Amino acid sequence: MPNRKRARRSAGLLLFRQSGEAGLEVLIGHMGGPFWAGRESAAWSVPKGEYDSEEEPAAAARREFAEEFGHPVPDGEWVALGEARQSGGKTVTVWALEADLDAATAVPGTFTMEWPRGSGVLREFPEVDRFAWCTPREAAERLVAGQRVFLDRLREHLADGQGTPGREGA
Repeated sequence: MPNRKRARRSAGLLLFRQSGEAGLEVLIGHMGGPFWAGRESAAWSVPKGEYDSEEEPAAAARREFAEEFGHPVPDGEWVALGEARQSGGKTVTVWALEADLDAATAVPGTFTMEWPRGSGVLREFPEVDRFAWCTPREAAERLVAGQRVFLDRLREHLADGQGTPGREGA
């Protein structure tokens, strides 16, 4: 019997706001842990996380936002931004939600790993070490490459004036 890898899937929520001077801004998080320390370019992510076949993607997006940001998802209409496959093979599904949260109030969850590798020492790191509101241009420079498509899809949605977004995932 062939050894089949489980398809890796993640779901996330991209918050956006319309700011006076900056215009459109999105909330993204800098990935925590030693691998990402000191990196800025391609070291940020939409708040997201993996889920299995027993969980609906929208429920996973809601759970992961709460775990990574440390606060529940704000009320509002969810905009489906679709799926994208990242270079590592993971398929990511993202929704957008218009909301204005204070990035400084984030209380991210943590994970434990051996660090330094091979040392036998387990250390705890934040899943996301900081959040920031960024213009789409700034976010495109910071986000991992496979997630940049969601910025384009959000801008297209807003430019098209597609009316009231559906309640999918809300």
